[in-house]
Amino acid sequence: MAFDAGGWNTAKDAYSNFGNNRGKSAFFNDRGNSNRTRFEHGGFGGGGGGGGNTRWVEEPRDEGDWSKPTPRNERLEHELFSASNTGINFEKYDDIPVEATGQNCPHHIESFQDVDMGEIIMGNIALSRYTRPTPVQKYAIPIVKSKRDLMACAQTGSGKTAAFLLPILSQIYTEGPGEALNASKFKIIIYSNGKYGRRKQYPISLVLAPTRELALQIYDEARKFSYRSRVRPCVVYGGADIGQQIRELERGCHLLVATPGRLVDMMERGKIGLDYCKYLVLDEADRMLDMGFEPQIRRIVEQDTMPHKGIRQTMMFSATFPKEIQILARDFLEEYIFLAVGRVGSTSENITQKVVWVEESDKRSFLLDLLSATGKDSLTLVFVETKKGADALEDFLYREGYACTSIHGDRSQRDREEALSQFRSGKCPILVATAVAARGLDISNVKHVINFDLPSDIEEYVHRIGRTGRVGNLGLATSFFNDKNGNITKDLLDILVEAKQEVPSWLESLAYEHQHKSSNRGRSKRCVNYLHYHYLMTLIMIK
Repeated sequence: MAFDAGGWNTAKDAYSNFGNNRGKSAFFNDRGNSNRTRFEHGGFGGGGGGGGNTRWVEEPRDEGDWSKPTPRNERLEHELFSASNTGINFEKYDDIPVEATGQNCPHHIESFQDVDMGEIIMGNIALSRYTRPTPVQKYAIPIVKSKRDLMACAQTGSGKTAAFLLPILSQIYTEGPGEALNASKFKIIIYSNGKYGRRKQYPISLVLAPTRELALQIYDEARKFSYRSRVRPCVVYGGADIGQQIRELERGCHLLVATPGRLVDMMERGKIGLDYCKYLVLDEADRMLDMGFEPQIRRIVEQDTMPHKGIRQTMMFSATFPKEIQILARDFLEEYIFLAVGRVGSTSENITQKVVWVEESDKRSFLLDLLSATGKDSLTLVFVETKKGADALEDFLYREGYACTSIHGDRSQRDREEALSQFRSGKCPILVATAVAARGLDISNVKHVINFDLPSDIEEYVHRIGRTGRVGNLGLATSFFNDKNGNITKDLLDILVEAKQEVPSWLESLAYEHQHKSSNRGRSKRCVNYLHYHYLMTLIMIK
C-alpha cells in the first residue's frame, strides 16, 4: 500500500491530539453539526506522487437526542423479543438475604419505576417481560446509577446481567455519547486500489467475560436493552472468524462484550482502543482467574490508555470472593460498595440436592434409570470430567434412544452454539457437558443437573448445580459419588447441611473418617441397590 509519508504523519499527529482542547477545536464541531472536514493527500502537508491517497474525513451525523427512542423496527423487535423468556419465576422468588456495605450506599429499589432509567430502558424492560427486579438488581441498579464502583457476589442465576446492563445503558442514553462517541465521528481512510481500512473503534462500555457462551449471552441481552437506541453492541471472542468480527466492529461499537484473549488480540491489531471507556464490567471474575486470564485482564485494565479507576466506573461480579478476587477488587475499584446476595459461594435453596453412591461400572445403568424416572422431556444437564467422556456418553445415550447433544472445548463454535440451541428449544433435552459449560450459561428452565462425574473442588460443584433452580424456579441436582471422590467429602457435607438438604448417613461417616485422617475411607456396598431403588421411587413420586 503506497501513500505519502509526510501526509500520513501529519494526519497521524493531528489524530493523536484530537482528545485535547487544541485537537477538539481543530476537528470537533458542535454535536449534531453536519459540517464535513476533509484533509486530502495533496493539500494536507502532502507532497506529490505515490499510489495512495490519505485523507481525514469527518463523517456527517445527526446524533439527535440519545435519550429518545428511535422508530420501531417490527422485524427486529420480533427477532429480539418474540420468544423472550426471562426464566425468572417472579411469583416464587424468595427474599434471600442481601447485604450492602460501603460508605453512602444508595437505598435499594423495589420496582423498576423507583429509579429513573429513561423511556428506552423502560420500554425494553416491558418487552423483555421483566415484572420486578431480582434481589441483585434491586441493589445494584441504584448503586451503578449513582456512579459508584461495585463488587457484587451473588448466587448464580440471580439476574446480574441485567443488573449492570440496565443502569449502564440508561446512563449512556441520558448523558449522550460525549467525547467517547464524538471520537468515532472521524475515520482515517487510506485508499489504495479501491481498498480502504478504517480506524479502530473506541467503545464507551466494556464487558469482560470468561467464555464464548457467556459473552454471547451478555451480547444477546445487550441487543435487547439497546433496542430503539443509538447504541450499537458488539461481541468478540476466541474460536470464531476474527475477520468477520473485525468487519462487525467497523460498523461501529459503543458497548463491547469480549473474552480477554480475543480482546488483547484486537487491541494488538489496532482495531479497538479503550481511551474512552467509561464503564468497565468484569463478569464471572473468579472464573476468569481460574482459567488463567489474570495477565490479560491486567494488561487490558492497567494499560496507559484505559481511563484510571475513579475516572471510569468499574463493576465486578463473582460467585465467590477468594483472596485473589479481593486483590483484584482493591486494584481495579475505587471506594466501592460490596454487595453480597445470599451467602457468598453457597447454593440456592431452590435446588434439591441428592448424593447417591454409584460405582464407576454402574454409572451408565443408573443414569438410564434416572432419566427414565424424571421423564424424557425435562431439560437435563449431565456433567462429565473429560471431552472423551462427553462424546462417549452422548453416543451411549443416543444408542439408548435419547435425544441428546454435547458441548466441550474441542467442538467448534458453530457446533457448540447449535448444541445449546437444540438444548434450549427442547429438541435435544439432554445436554452432556464438561466444565466449559459449568459457569455463565443462562439456560433458564433446566430441571435436573446430574454430576455423572463429581468435580474435584466444591466451588465447581456449586457452579454446576447452579444451572438449575434459577431465579425462583425449583430444580433437582443428583451427584454420583464413589471412592474416587473422597477429597470432596467434607466440603460436600457442609454444603448439604447449610442448604438444609438430606445427608446420607454413609456420607456423614465418610466425612468423619476423612476429618480424623482414617486410613479406611471406603464404604460398604451393602444396601446400595436398595438406596438406588428408594431414590428412583422418590423421583417417580415427585414427578
